[in-house]
Amino acid sequence: MKEKKLSAAEIKKLREEYLLPSTMTYFSSPLTIVRGEMQYVFDDGGKKYLDAFGAVVTISVGHCHPDIIPAVVEQVKTLQHMTTLYFHPTIAIYAQKLAGVMPKGLKVSFFTNSGCEANELAAILAKNHTGQSEFLALRHSFHGRTLMAMSLTGQSAWRHSLPYVFGVSHVPAGYCYRCPYRITYPSCDLVCARQAEEIIKYSTSGKIAGFIAEPIQGFGGVVCPPKEYFGIVYEIVRKYGGLCIADEVQTGFGRTGDRMWGIEQWGCVPDIIAMAKGIGNGVPLGAVTTTRAIAESMRGKVHFNTYGGNPVSMTQGLGVLEVIEKYNYAHNAKVMGNALIKGLKALQEKHRLIGEVRGMGLMLGVELVRDRATKEPAPKETLKIMDLCKERGVLLGKGAMAGNVIRIKPPLCITGADVDHILKALDESLTVIENADKA
Repeated sequence: MKEKKLSAAEIKKLREEYLLPSTMTYFSSPLTIVRGEMQYVFDDGGKKYLDAFGAVVTISVGHCHPDIIPAVVEQVKTLQHMTTLYFHPTIAIYAQKLAGVMPKGLKVSFFTNSGCEANELAAILAKNHTGQSEFLALRHSFHGRTLMAMSLTGQSAWRHSLPYVFGVSHVPAGYCYRCPYRITYPSCDLVCARQAEEIIKYSTSGKIAGFIAEPIQGFGGVVCPPKEYFGIVYEIVRKYGGLCIADEVQTGFGRTGDRMWGIEQWGCVPDIIAMAKGIGNGVPLGAVTTTRAIAESMRGKVHFNTYGGNPVSMTQGLGVLEVIEKYNYAHNAKVMGNALIKGLKALQEKHRLIGEVRGMGLMLGVELVRDRATKEPAPKETLKIMDLCKERGVLLGKGAMAGNVIRIKPPLCITGADVDHILKALDESLTVIENADKA
């Protein structure tokens, strides 16, 4: 079937008539993207863009990666779908390969289609294994759009359609730039992390099923905690009988640099890892991996996913792991990330709008403020910078409660020239806005 060419105006009209009104777009004039090639995408006019947001942190190793696509095409031609009620080899091979890159002890997987499904299953596992039902999550967090995932999410903008699932309490995130206690690290003694124990004591039954957190928060604005934060919280959670769940939907698969999993950067081993986005590099794929003992809590219970673990997704997932290893993409994420951080900090010295640069590897955030003293968020300026960078051939994302954090999360295959392109586009865009303010 030949794809019908539509103008942006025609697409807009059809979307408004046939899609839910909650369907969002980026930019004042939304883009029509028709082709992808590694770290680049092309619009319907042929213009090339550096996808510095990785299609919302989903393209991990590159759009239409040439090492992966041939095997996926062959799989589509051979067998598109077969449920786990029957055997097919790729799911078993991939599960074994995935276990080989996991932190010690995590080896049993279940495959889903998305991150919120993975987080839902992680919560079910924690409930079944512990016999408890209450959870801790973090403020500023995002875990998905299903009812349980919204309950775990710690941002009002992403929580709607009451009532929520019972029994979720939120712990302060390790957000030093906007510390809720107005104290300074490290003299603060990580009071934000230690609040987990107070919340368990006073806001729960005293026993919990688990704690879920992104090692670095994504939609929350790339909140990167102090290095001790997760070690403290994990110890408290386990003291009260809970399991520790790492939501690696955005941080997994080498994005934070030199390590496969973001939680490894903090020296912690979780009980469960939930993942999606980068695992499939663009196909609908998510997963949960846990220990054999925790997995056994599902024995005798029916849990089924029609499309989870299908041959096409498994082939793509296997290809992603193979090219991460082949091209050492996790290390490239560290090298390119360090170069970006150095350049962004130099821009911070030059441009008053930049309040803080933070993150790790190729999971970076630039918080924009109207005034560094008051830290007043600059959401309108953030949107303008995204538009200006788009004009310069760079696609960026945004996040945080106020929508004032530029999110830079490109495919892990980017080069030094791409880093320079991102920095130049940001420098020019910031200059345009700041000069306009002076006029």
